[in-house]
Amino acid sequence: MNKPVLLLIDDDPQVLAAVRRDVRSRYREHYTVVSVASGEEALSAARELKTCGDTLAMIISDQRMPGMAGSEVLARSRELYPLARRVLLTAYSDIEAAVRAINEAHVDHYLSKPWQPPEEKLFPVLDDLLDAWQAEYLPEAKGLRLVGDQWSPRSHAIKDFLASNLIPYRWLDITRDADAATLLDAAQVSACDLPALFFEDGAVLRNPEARQVAERLGRPMAAAFDVYDLVIAGAGPAGLAAAVYGASEGLRTLLLDRHAPGGQAGTSSRIENYLGFPAGVSGSELTRRAIAQAQRLGAEFLVPLEVSSVSIDGGYKRVSLAGGREIITRTLLIATGMAYREHPAPGIAEHTGAGVYYGAATTEAPVFRGRRVFIVGGGNSAGQAAMHLSRYAHEVHIVVRRTTLRDTMSQYLIDQIANTPNIHLRPCTEIARTEGDGRLERVALTSLEDGATKTEDADALLVFIGTQPRSDWLPHNVLRDSKGFVLTGRDLHAAESFARIWKERREPLPLETSVPGIFAAGDIRAGAMNRVASAVGEGSMVVRLALDYLALT
Repeated sequence: MNKPVLLLIDDDPQVLAAVRRDVRSRYREHYTVVSVASGEEALSAARELKTCGDTLAMIISDQRMPGMAGSEVLARSRELYPLARRVLLTAYSDIEAAVRAINEAHVDHYLSKPWQPPEEKLFPVLDDLLDAWQAEYLPEAKGLRLVGDQWSPRSHAIKDFLASNLIPYRWLDITRDADAATLLDAAQVSACDLPALFFEDGAVLRNPEARQVAERLGRPMAAAFDVYDLVIAGAGPAGLAAAVYGASEGLRTLLLDRHAPGGQAGTSSRIENYLGFPAGVSGSELTRRAIAQAQRLGAEFLVPLEVSSVSIDGGYKRVSLAGGREIITRTLLIATGMAYREHPAPGIAEHTGAGVYYGAATTEAPVFRGRRVFIVGGGNSAGQAAMHLSRYAHEVHIVVRRTTLRDTMSQYLIDQIANTPNIHLRPCTEIARTEGDGRLERVALTSLEDGATKTEDADALLVFIGTQPRSDWLPHNVLRDSKGFVLTGRDLHAAESFARIWKERREPLPLETSVPGIFAAGDIRAGAMNRVASAVGEGSMVVRLALDYLALT
């Protein structure tokens, strides 16, 4: 297989020669470097690469060029290589154009010329972007292959597990991919065995559970130690931050999650208001970096393992896992976050996983290329999903009960949606029911203004109608508010039963629950900010508080 290509574009021969020299010096062992002098040549080269089946990993383009600006080249190249990373070269006076390119052309990064020395101003940026591309790029010829039916809930569950855990795989739809039938026949796998997961060594898992997949991939499923200083239940932003800082502070740290790292933030196609990422960052990329950082510092990570209950034994917490195993820890962080609420409309439950999805925009988006998709909800998650799906779907319809998105969604997303022609807002509307034979085919929409209901064709419905805390596994003496959010710190005094439960001579620490040594952070905590940055901050704080608690015991 040919090396992936790095495509360089600049109409100035001297600048083009300089960037070609620097890039080749660093990347020629693993990439083929191709350079052209205009945007038209660049698009022609990209089309030729696509025809030959070659891979384009990155495009680096100058902004000011005759005929076609760099931002336009980068935007148009998305049609051919949507995963390729895009870098814009600008003069310092063109910063405004660069920022506009980030918003309109989805540029991943911009660099001001000159970039000398490249070891400081060029290579670190390209290294990060290429690492992220490698994590998302799916090889065509080999690797993990999943064969199933697009409208099978079981197939969706395995796809979602692999994608959420950042495991590259190739999806083969039994109804559309000719290679799928050949593969099944060769392995003597029948239709009733689907989904089937094929490995490079020839092994096949038939209709597997997520746990079987993790074990076959060599993921650790058993804790390395008998007792931990800090166990973290939930690997969303709060849990990941606690794992990084807990391990860095020398605490014996274990991170658990029932499904995959990243939580709801991990499924976001683009987080644009997180500090330090001017071009935005995908939830999967942020998750990948955080997991790598936590494990490098010494934290353990086990997935999929679900915590079923917690009991107190002296100063120790006994964490029981689904399946009967138990882990003992001196401190525990509850960071299990939120679950999407189920939509009550008739037909939704029957079509879940077969056209109706909860928070699965990044997993299923490529399948709906050229199709008609509906999104229910007006929050940031719904807006981010709409923007991501708009790259693939012919039409994206956002269905909301309110008259506007202004009270529920960040302004930057509202502006992007307004400027995306294939996204249509359907205000004062709700889903009345879904219809279809074995899969979603139609949705019935009811107007809240006149009560009229009409049925429209639909290929997918993604639900983002709010969340509820995952706190039902906690013991009764971990106090919660009326909605199930965990009370911490001074907020505990508002609970009637607090005085009967809390018997310490000290006040609870800021993020400590009503059980000493058990902390809560992120979306599950009452009063949380529901932002990635605030969850990361709380997860980091917990480590300092856990050290304070351990010093007292």
